Amino acid sequence: MGAFRLVTCLILLLGLGGVAHAERRVALVIGNSAYKSAPLLSNPVNDATLVGGMFKKAGFDSIDVKLNVSAAEMRRSLREFANRTRDADVAVIYYAGHGIELDGNNYLIPIDATLERDGDVLDETVALDRALFAVESAKQLRLVILDACRDNPFARTMKRTVASRAVGRGLAKIEPTSPNTMIAFAAKAGSTASDGDAKNSPFAAALVERLPTPGLDLRKAFGFVRDDVLKSTGYKQEPYVYGSLGGNDVSLVPAKPVTVGPQPNPQDAIRRDYELAMQIGTREVWTAFLAQYPDGFYASLANGQLSRVAAEEARAAAADKARQAEDEKARLATERGRKAEQDKAAAAAKAAEDAKLAAEKAKQAEEAKATAAEQRRKEAEAAVAKALADKLSAEKALADKIASDKAAAELAAQQAAERKTQADGEQKIAALAPTASQPGMSAQETAKLLQSELRRVGCFAAAADGDWSASSQRSLTLFNKYAGTKFDAKLASFDALDAIKAKPGRVCPLVCDRGFKADGDACVKIACRSGYRVNDDNECEKIPEKKPVAARDDSNRRDEQRKQVESAPAKPQATGQMFCNGAGCRPVRSGCKLVPGGSSLPSGDGRPKAMLEVCG
Repeated sequence: MGAFRLVTCLILLLGLGGVAHAERRVALVIGNSAYKSAPLLSNPVNDATLVGGMFKKAGFDSIDVKLNVSAAEMRRSLREFANRTRDADVAVIYYAGHGIELDGNNYLIPIDATLERDGDVLDETVALDRALFAVESAKQLRLVILDACRDNPFARTMKRTVASRAVGRGLAKIEPTSPNTMIAFAAKAGSTASDGDAKNSPFAAALVERLPTPGLDLRKAFGFVRDDVLKSTGYKQEPYVYGSLGGNDVSLVPAKPVTVGPQPNPQDAIRRDYELAMQIGTREVWTAFLAQYPDGFYASLANGQLSRVAAEEARAAAADKARQAEDEKARLATERGRKAEQDKAAAAAKAAEDAKLAAEKAKQAEEAKATAAEQRRKEAEAAVAKALADKLSAEKALADKIASDKAAAELAAQQAAERKTQADGEQKIAALAPTASQPGMSAQETAKLLQSELRRVGCFAAAADGDWSASSQRSLTLFNKYAGTKFDAKLASFDALDAIKAKPGRVCPLVCDRGFKADGDACVKIACRSGYRVNDDNECEKIPEKKPVAARDDSNRRDEQRKQVESAPAKPQATGQMFCNGAGCRPVRSGCKLVPGGSSLPSGDGRPKAMLEVCG
């Protein structure tokens, strides 16, 4: 009997942990469910309410329960709780809700957080280190319990400002630096916790079942919590505890001390042993009591207590079996639901992939059409450019032939003039005085060379015919304008010719006729799409709809006008004759004719007579 009492007393003393005075215990409980920027969590508020009730039943001196708190309220609650822990022996913080890990640091998320970017975590959340700071003043035990390892929707939607920044699915491992500090996670670091299908999460239910056991060491209590959660979640969620305690047992609820006084008789000793066994209430203790006291009144009571323990164990086993059956049922239902969702998602993914392939094929077809159209456009432009080049080449050949014929005629006229009179020769020399430095080249040849060079630099559009007319003078004026020179435009001089030859490329801007546009150094025809035509501004405009057919009176009026035009005398046409003088040859103007005139030479000298151009 004495040995039994000694063993029992030692167990109770170890459970008390050597505490000789009443401990001051304080707790802060926070539960966040109604997030403004994330789906509603059903259990955190229920879990916080359940855990707060557990602390109240356990006799804590101060319990502060906060539900659905904002960032400002959470920081204020932690600050006020830090003031209460200064004279406390045990300080506990329980948090249920969303948490997040960023670059290896853990943060608790208030309900008003939006977390659009990873940088918002520092401004809109509360660091776990802030909670550790709040319990740091407690003398014997500092405990932080985090039921915040749920699959976090913020981590999936927030934008990353730095591609290499790590944002975890659960919370990161942490090693407390303060002694006698423990941090309990609902799930191991890096993994997520289940919210559960019942009113409370599996982790909160296990905490309320195990932690309030009087005299039960916290390390062992959290071991029981781990086992319970593993069983209830089908070994998918494993709670984990970080930190360390000293060698003595540390319990959240100390065992009640038992005063051992003088024993007046053996029955008093048996009664005290029975009462001690009642406090422990396990099968082993009652078996030891019956081995010590096999007979008597207290033995009968002990047998009754042993039967009660057996019934409780049977009930717990049946309840555990029923819970396992419900869990298996729920698991099978979940798996069937997930399979249906997976099949639906696979079908949606296949439809999206088919739509993507169809869109790509349509895009490729459109690109092929566009490429073919562009090729046809280039071929049409090339054909237009070739036709224009052929036309210019033909015009140049014709102009060269005309110039050659004119040069031959000019040479014959020059020879005739030289043979005619010396006076005519002096007049010719006077006319060619500006080009006396080149006595071997006539004025027409000089003008033709100058026109060719002006054409090369883009200032002259007509053919080089040697006739220094108004158009040729305008072309030299254009060259003076764009080249910055001041040559006399009325004379085809060698100075101007040398200056133009010194220009390597185009000087005057390209000016195209109506219906053509500049393309490099050539004019290409403007091509308008069907239903459009080139207007006077060289732009494509829509062809107006045809006007109604004119009435019969209008037709009669047009017939009369046509008859009047046809009956009118024809205008004089060009005769095709050429008029030549000392300055060169040119066609006879419309309405004029050539007649012999002036003081002609005596007949019979073999030379042609001088001709005059008479108009009117």
